[in-house]
This record gives sequence, structure tokens and C-alpha cells, in this order.
Amino acid sequence: MPIYEYKCENDHVFDVMQKMSEDPLTACIECGAPVRKVLQPVGISFKGSGFYSTDYSSKKGPKEPAASTNGDSKTETKEKKSTEKPAASTSSSGSKD
Repeated sequence: MPIYEYKCENDHVFDVMQKMSEDPLTACIECGAPVRKVLQPVGISFKGSGFYSTDYSSKKGPKEPAASTNGDSKTETKEKKSTEKPAASTSSSGSKD
């Protein structure tokens, strides 16, 4: 069960363990004044090296594998192809008689 923090108009602060389905408190347990829930930020930490296509179901996942850590693999592949020279052809255009 979660613990909720409440604060009344008279600056009394107290914690109450309640079920999520229970209604919130309306009166201070010390003086009976109206109260409100105090919302606290939730700490979230993301650990690990990241998210991969294997983290998703087969229909919802990304189509391509994750990029390498040293840069965009698509750009590198295009650059390599553009610097390569085409092989010389050995076929002749003339006919042998």
C-alpha cells in the first residue's frame, strides 16, 4: 500500500498508508482542519546501454538495427561505395568472325 503525505491549513504534515482505491482524507488527524495531498517528484533512473529492437514485439519494433556507437552506419556505407572504383570490364564490343 502506498504512503501519502498530507498537509493541513495549520501546517501540520503527516503521512497515511492508504489503499489506492480509498478516498483521500479531508480532515487533519491532529486538528480537524481541511487537508490536501502533497505531491512529491518521483525519482526515475534509466540504467543500461539503451533500447534495442529485441525489446519490442516483432510487429511494433523498429525495422532497422540500432546505429553503431561510432556513428551512423548508413552514411559510412554510402561513403565507402562512392570511393570505390568500378571494376574494368573484360568484354569486347566487337564480334569474332
